[in-house]
Amino acid sequence: MNTTTSTTPSTLAVERIRADFPILHQRVAGRPLVYLDNAASSQMPQAVIDRLVHYRTHEHANIHRAVHTLSERATTAYEGARRTLQHFLNAREEREIIFTSGTTDSINLVMQGWGRKFIAAGDEIILSVLEHHSNIVPWQMLAAEKGATLRVVPMNDAGELLLDDYAALFNARTRLVSVGHVSNALGSVNPIQQMVALAHAHGVPVLVDGAQAAPHFAVDVQALDCDFYAFSGHKMCGPTGIGVLYGRAALLEQMQPFKGGGDMIHTVTFEKTTYNTIPHKFEAGTPPIAAAIGLGAAVDYLSAIGMPAIAAHEHALLQYATQQLGALPGVRLVGTAAQKAAVLSFTVAGIHPHDVGTLLNQEGVAVRTGHHCAQPLMQRLGVAATSRASFAFYNTQAEVDALAAGIRAVQKIFA
Repeated sequence: MNTTTSTTPSTLAVERIRADFPILHQRVAGRPLVYLDNAASSQMPQAVIDRLVHYRTHEHANIHRAVHTLSERATTAYEGARRTLQHFLNAREEREIIFTSGTTDSINLVMQGWGRKFIAAGDEIILSVLEHHSNIVPWQMLAAEKGATLRVVPMNDAGELLLDDYAALFNARTRLVSVGHVSNALGSVNPIQQMVALAHAHGVPVLVDGAQAAPHFAVDVQALDCDFYAFSGHKMCGPTGIGVLYGRAALLEQMQPFKGGGDMIHTVTFEKTTYNTIPHKFEAGTPPIAAAIGLGAAVDYLSAIGMPAIAAHEHALLQYATQQLGALPGVRLVGTAAQKAAVLSFTVAGIHPHDVGTLLNQEGVAVRTGHHCAQPLMQRLGVAATSRASFAFYNTQAEVDALAAGIRAVQKIFA
């Protein structure tokens, strides 16, 4: 896994890569678009757009349930995308890859299918202060239903989890750890392998929210040894409405289905229903076929570039942006972990983050502002909101310069 500790320089032909992304070649407020909101949603290359169009014009049909040509084509493409995701994550088996609507859906699937079956009154679930709301609220709902308790791993002021405190949270009632691989608000890369090993020493399974990790560096679920891993397609150059849950086959076999309907069944009578095998047990009804195929094409695109090369380029951008914004008077960088992915949150003295984002947009620069669906983290940091620039492999140092220039322009307005 390549994180920000790497010193490998960027070797990407970025201008050639940018030519693959039609949306980047437009103007906003009369200026070239500088898109720095990739942690919310990345852009799609032409190859993915073309694959979606090809499906819709040559393969569109429902899957698994017909013997006609279009259905066979669609089924082949859909299941081919599953194999692509298996190899991307280095999952042991193809059946350990479940298509969902996104990270939120994946986490809720585990909550409903595993949590409601195995968590009882008095049990405890470990989360961290860095979590996105989608990895907090489902567990709150379960805890309220079951009479369970949430335990929270604290962090230091840099945004790094305190592992000694994490270790101290385990006891005989600990049933699950659910933790983000990378913080969406700060970019902190958590020591997942170490956290998984500690949890497994106590016999506790681990779910990893990989929404901000899978797009940025190589993820090997066997090396991490995690039990579940969730991420979204739209953050890694794929379509919206599609995500993945990797689950260890033995655990998936034990789980209750999350949704009932077509294709997730083996037999149905009014007296009794028996369920299909995994992964189909968790893919009720007509799935997002085109989106899954598009995600497969996005993974092919990323893999052709190479995840180590992507990580190195984004690391170089993060270092450069940290230097440039850190040198601006009145700008405070929020989140300074030693290991970070390509996320840079900041505040500008005397200016609300929403005003910063609105005025940057007038300079053609797109950033995210707000609490980033991480309100408990904002409370820990003592801020209501931040501005967040998040980078992808198609971003450039010139775009970082445009961000810095835009912040200076905002400061002049409020001077």
